[in-house]
Amino acid sequence: MDDKKTMELISLASIPLIMTLGNSMLIPVLPLIEETLKISPFQSSLIITTFSVVAIVFIPIAGYLSDRIGRKKVIIPSLIITAIGGLVAGLGSIFFAHSYSFILIGRLLQGLGASGAFPVVIPLVGDMFKNEQKVSNALGILETSNTAGKVLSPIIGALFAAIIWYVPFLAIPVLCLISIVMVGSSVHVPKSKEKPKPFKQFLHNIWQIYKNNWQWISAVFLIGGIIMFVLFGTLFYLSQLLETEYHLKGVRKGFIIAIPLFALCVASLITGKQIGQNKLLMKWLTFAGMILMALAMFLLSFEPGIRLFLWYLFIGGIGIGVVLPCLDAFITEGIEKENRGTMTSLYSSMRYIGVAAGPPFFALVMEMSVRWMFLMAGGTSIIAIALAIIAIKPDTNKASKEGNPHPVS
Repeated sequence: MDDKKTMELISLASIPLIMTLGNSMLIPVLPLIEETLKISPFQSSLIITTFSVVAIVFIPIAGYLSDRIGRKKVIIPSLIITAIGGLVAGLGSIFFAHSYSFILIGRLLQGLGASGAFPVVIPLVGDMFKNEQKVSNALGILETSNTAGKVLSPIIGALFAAIIWYVPFLAIPVLCLISIVMVGSSVHVPKSKEKPKPFKQFLHNIWQIYKNNWQWISAVFLIGGIIMFVLFGTLFYLSQLLETEYHLKGVRKGFIIAIPLFALCVASLITGKQIGQNKLLMKWLTFAGMILMALAMFLLSFEPGIRLFLWYLFIGGIGIGVVLPCLDAFITEGIEKENRGTMTSLYSSMRYIGVAAGPPFFALVMEMSVRWMFLMAGGTSIIAIALAIIAIKPDTNKASKEGNPHPVS
């Protein structure tokens, strides 16, 4: 990879890093927000959910627009909207005593902006590289940047909140500005030689792609949603547990939350470098990763002490880190370039459904039974295992070629 491409990839990798920081760094801060604003855990979970619900709706629209007008023309305005959302939440917290509604409005704007940022980056990488091995490597770097953001986010969020609790919101515009400058100055989008199809033809093509590949596409979408549901729900519970049961706050708490996320990050980087074009390997890595996640949830249902809790979550983090690059590669390498943005965005929407559902579900169920909370999470993981076995069937008789829309059947 030449220096120009390396700089472009670094610039693009800043987007998932910043988008993840903007969302996940709030997780360790939620108990502090509850205490300051006198709100319930369920209400604080909506600060995460609000962001994700808006993203669910607008991600497919952003994907369609990126296929029509260009990836960069969607990414830059999206980063600007995200920055405005951070300002609304931060300034609302400064000037109004009852700022919960301003925070939710700011999070709505952030979700709107995020819908056109990271989800559009994934198909852009597919546009930039013609060789599938390079695409897989680049996707591994993007997913690693995303997960690195998850590792750093609880620590950075705790550091910012140690200044004043609303500083994490005000940090978002600064981070977005950095990414805008990097992407604007370094990333050059390859020009498409084909004219965009009419909207009806576009919808017909998307339907035909799904109709011809509904099994593996549905499986990948559902597995991605399940992973985010379990991950964000568990992190929300861990943040509450550390503060209420172990009285851990601030940066120390942030470092503890980062432990399982570090496992996720390393596993994601290694997997992205190893999978290449091997669809069969991707299938069985997805299966193995989901086994680890289901095992972790089952073990956590026994409500172990904090050390065992973190060890079990570490195992689950490895499983998730193995699966995510495989799912990204299935979608990116399995869809024709002209429809890649929309299909990738639909996949991202499913992931955001998991992010949106996880924290409030865990917040409600943990009040009744922590054991059943984790057993239910383990049950969803078992569904993902079954999907990986039954619905993802790599076609080993066909050589995997660039532009092949059917890597699995």
